[in-house]
Amino acid sequence: MYFGCRPSAVELLILHTIMRDFRKYGVWEQSHKLVLELYRLTKEFPTEEKFGLVSQIRRAVVSVPTNICEGCGKTSERDFARFLGISFGSCQEVEYLTLLSKDLGFLDVLSYDLVQSEITSIKKQLYHLIKKLNAES
Repeated sequence: MYFGCRPSAVELLILHTIMRDFRKYGVWEQSHKLVLELYRLTKEFPTEEKFGLVSQIRRAVVSVPTNICEGCGKTSERDFARFLGISFGSCQEVEYLTLLSKDLGFLDVLSYDLVQSEITSIKKQLYHLIKKLNAES
């Protein structure tokens, strides 16, 4: 590829970024599926919540896989871990907003329980990945 020449710092940065594909992370895939599910569920919310609770839930849940993706583009493990931490915080936000939605009667108990189970699984994966990355940096 380099025909005996050493790669420049920019080339190394590009190679490192290319090598970390967000699609290969199970936590990204699971969080992407959660986004799709919450978009489906929030379609049924009252119209007056379109710019309130629906908007907040959607923004928070989209933040989870988006920050994983953005973190994959960073060049250091520390930066990647920082973006995973932001994803973790967004999970916390989704966790509360879905609890509120259930308590307001917008989400049924079964849907709420399924979403909570997914959030818990995602948070565990993020925690372990963050811990691993911090140990490496």
